[in-house]
Amino acid sequence: FSDDKPPATVGQWLATVLAGRDSFAALEVSRRRALRGEPAFGWILACPDAAWQAQCALLASRLAEADASPVGRTALVRRYPLLGVPFAVKDNIDIAGQPTTAACPAFAFVPGEHASAVQRLLAAGAVWVGKTNLDQFATGLVGTRSPHGRPASVADATRISGGSSSGSAVAVASGVVAFALGTDTAGSGRVPAAFNGLFGLKPTPGRVSTQGVLPACRTLDCVSIFAHTAQDAAHVLAVVEGPDPADAYSDFAPGPAALPALPALRIGIPRQPDLDGAIGYDLAWAAALAKLAEAGAQTVELDFSPLYEVAALLYNGPWVAERHSVVAELLATQPEALDDTVRTVIARAVGMTATDTFKAQYRLKAMRKSLAELWRQVDVLCVPSTPTHPTFAEVDADPVGANARLGTYTNFVNLLGWCALAVPAGVTPTGLPFGVTWIGRGGHDAALVHLALRLTPEPVGTSPLRTPATAPNLAIAVVGAHLSGLPLNGQLRERGASLVQATQTAPAYRLFALPTLANSTAPPKPGMLRSASGGGAIAVEVWDMPQIAVGSFLALIPPPLGLGSIELADGRWVHGFLCEAHALAGALDITALGGWRAYLASLPKP
Repeated sequence: FSDDKPPATVGQWLATVLAGRDSFAALEVSRRRALRGEPAFGWILACPDAAWQAQCALLASRLAEADASPVGRTALVRRYPLLGVPFAVKDNIDIAGQPTTAACPAFAFVPGEHASAVQRLLAAGAVWVGKTNLDQFATGLVGTRSPHGRPASVADATRISGGSSSGSAVAVASGVVAFALGTDTAGSGRVPAAFNGLFGLKPTPGRVSTQGVLPACRTLDCVSIFAHTAQDAAHVLAVVEGPDPADAYSDFAPGPAALPALPALRIGIPRQPDLDGAIGYDLAWAAALAKLAEAGAQTVELDFSPLYEVAALLYNGPWVAERHSVVAELLATQPEALDDTVRTVIARAVGMTATDTFKAQYRLKAMRKSLAELWRQVDVLCVPSTPTHPTFAEVDADPVGANARLGTYTNFVNLLGWCALAVPAGVTPTGLPFGVTWIGRGGHDAALVHLALRLTPEPVGTSPLRTPATAPNLAIAVVGAHLSGLPLNGQLRERGASLVQATQTAPAYRLFALPTLANSTAPPKPGMLRSASGGGAIAVEVWDMPQIAVGSFLALIPPPLGLGSIELADGRWVHGFLCEAHALAGALDITALGGWRAYLASLPKP
């Protein structure tokens, strides 16, 4: 990398350290660009001289901790997983000793300590370059509601950058920093990611501490990550995630490492997507679905009306009062300090009552329970990140309406406690970036990244990138009614289990159709037993189940069945379904058919 063109990705920055190259000159390029205000209107504050020199001195001392050998440098990067990597911070996130303004100079204050997420990045060796522009008080999805100017999409200067994390997105997309922190309450990380061709990772609420983040809606806020690759976003999440006793809303609960493999993966998509055909979003969405089909994915069209009903609670309901709680004094004493549109949005809270709040909470609770059933139908959702990409003129003509439409596929996610990953999905026929967003259940953050990497593979760099934490799993081999598509498969899926592989046992097992008395519970089930002779290879599926869910699964298994140890065709041993030998007296031996599906197919059709 030349000094005037620094590395783009986290992996490339770390590779410079592993190669023993001096990264200080490249860091200076990043800072100079921030000082010059590149990209336009993306910055509120570039790192001041004293703070910059202190960071460089600390970086030099850390680089000196290891010898110059490749082994020593690798160990150093393991100790400091973001060593020397430049990043930016949205200016509603605290950096100690620097003003936090939330794009409202009259509100500015200087915090005495870093936000927890920033502290973890700095401890990992990252270097902050500046604080970035935003829709004032993180109220907006457009990026135009700031006294510091209106950033444009890096793809089209006539179109908005998206918000509220506008500056963070354009700083990464323009190559000034390798990654940036934003926040995402209603889509503020996903919308600007889509408009600038980036990955935008919105974690499960509570996975990353919001201590030191000026609240928009404190009960819903998330720290989000902008990066050029899914690997980079996952690596940064692995650094900043975790429990934080200083944050009352910290709720770190890792989930599965992966979703079911293709073609078993069931992808929910909107039945009637709202898309702007004038700019080619309809064609781009069709192309994205075609790629999924080529990969063997199965899509399930869903009625999104219940999700839109949840989304409407965010701005038409009492959650706007959370925003009012932050700026109430300023709104009462200096209303002119607020952007006109921001003031109009937040002022809606004044007429709301405590009764309104509880009624909305009850409604949301009921809808969360109802929508939990959605995950029986699909494993993940895939939506267009936004329905359109407006120009500045379109936003000026209808600032509230244009903003509202952008939240079509984003506003409901945090209210439901889910996670999401915005992913670039090509360009429209008109040359605009187009993105889709993968949405998963709470805790499925790592699984979403894994899915993105499977469907849009990235070159693996030489640097040791981390992955987000996952819950420990237990591999379970199923042989009968729990197979994909059969009646009891839902017992696996509802416990967060994911299909690892379809395979066979070692050629040492016998399979029986259990007789009526031993098979008194519906649906009909097989019994499998290891045999010293006369055995064969039996078709099974191996599912990874979170260990925390195994107990409830065991409770559902009726006698004479149980979980034991099963040898697979490749010599591995996993837990799986076996049958007590006494129950097989008089049972039909179906070993020769090779599996339960083959037996079902052999039965006479009713």
